[in-house]
Amino acid sequence: MDLKGKRVLVAGCGISGIGAAQLLCKAGARPILFDTNENLQKEEIYKKLPQSADCEIILGTLPKEIGDEIAFAVLSPGVPCDADFVEEFRARGWNVIGEIELAYRFEQGRLIAITGTNGKTTTTALTGKIMEDYLKNVFVVGNIGNAYTKEVLSTSKDSVTVAEISSFQLETIQDFKPHISAILNITPDHLNRHHTMENYVAVKESITKNQTKEDYCILNYEDPYAGEFQGKCPATVIWFSSKRELENGYFLKDDVICRATDGNVKQLLNIHDMKLLGIHNVENVMAAIAMTTAFGVPMESILHTVKEFRAVEHRIEYVATKRGVDYYNDSKGTNPDAAIRGIKAMTRPTVLIGGGYDKQSTYDEWIESFEGKVKYLVLLGQTRDKIAACARKHGFDNIIMADSLQEAVEICASKAIPGDAVLLSPACASWGMFPNYEVRGKMFKELVMKMEE
Repeated sequence: MDLKGKRVLVAGCGISGIGAAQLLCKAGARPILFDTNENLQKEEIYKKLPQSADCEIILGTLPKEIGDEIAFAVLSPGVPCDADFVEEFRARGWNVIGEIELAYRFEQGRLIAITGTNGKTTTTALTGKIMEDYLKNVFVVGNIGNAYTKEVLSTSKDSVTVAEISSFQLETIQDFKPHISAILNITPDHLNRHHTMENYVAVKESITKNQTKEDYCILNYEDPYAGEFQGKCPATVIWFSSKRELENGYFLKDDVICRATDGNVKQLLNIHDMKLLGIHNVENVMAAIAMTTAFGVPMESILHTVKEFRAVEHRIEYVATKRGVDYYNDSKGTNPDAAIRGIKAMTRPTVLIGGGYDKQSTYDEWIESFEGKVKYLVLLGQTRDKIAACARKHGFDNIIMADSLQEAVEICASKAIPGDAVLLSPACASWGMFPNYEVRGKMFKELVMKMEE
């Protein structure tokens, strides 16, 4: 991709935008970093760029005279595709792509791409570890926290890239084509961005749009959207199921993960030999096994890695035991479906911390999943009143309001008794109180670790 001397506009000055600008500079382009937030400090942004970078930074409003010289525009995932200034880009005739698409155009190796409402990070990390234990040149990138644009120039014809891809990133793909893709599940999320469930589902399914029958797509047999999608999917479908036996694919039976080929069943792994908790993680493991087997990794190598793999940070992560109470950090439970999985993984009476930024989610199924397991619900953030009203509608009244995460942890410590668990699994995004779920989770862990034994 020849970009020498070309002007490329990058919208958004966060991690993804900086990564895109860095890649463009290395490719010889002359990027313009643009952000509508005029309160950002240009000096701080320049510090994140290569010293020799020929990069202009524009904050606030884009001057009208910038136009004909722009080769194309790159959107950071946090920039809505229907934002007024993005519509202005299109009106100027610019091709608008995302930073994932930009990185893909420099990809030299093979690509495995994973999306879904929940389980993406764990499945990506596990798939990446399986590949790393088998091959030398592996890159784990994307929404997992390592920008694809940062790593892609190091890829080669022998390398493998394993990418976690969000719906925000999929909105702006054009040529992006993984050899193996996975859609782990689709449940309501980010409807404030995608507006309708139909739009959200279509964006998730678009991960396969450039695949052919020589490629593979891993689908969850228990996901209602997957059944409808099978006939439209351009790739060869491989199924997994946590609830029923399959004629072909991977399934769970009597706590054993099995693989069926034309009805011939082979037992692979007892789930009690894994270090991951919860049925949702069994599904993640089956998806990872399906992807890496399709890639050609020997099953013996795959299973060895699976048995040793531990949960990723902020996803039902054991923190500590204080005064006989186990504390778990599930800050990555940023929507009701993810938070349901956190509750289901608990094996003891639980004091639950919930609430945060309002993504226009509904909380009925989350409240219904308490099923006598949740003793108290401690709520904070923008959604606390909305969640409290929903809980009371379902007959759950043990609700305590908190004004900060510190106060919430103190309340939990006062209510939990030896043998209980305290779970941070908010069912909401962190925005408004924290920059991201990682900061929220780290603060929770710090507060727990400061508690007296």
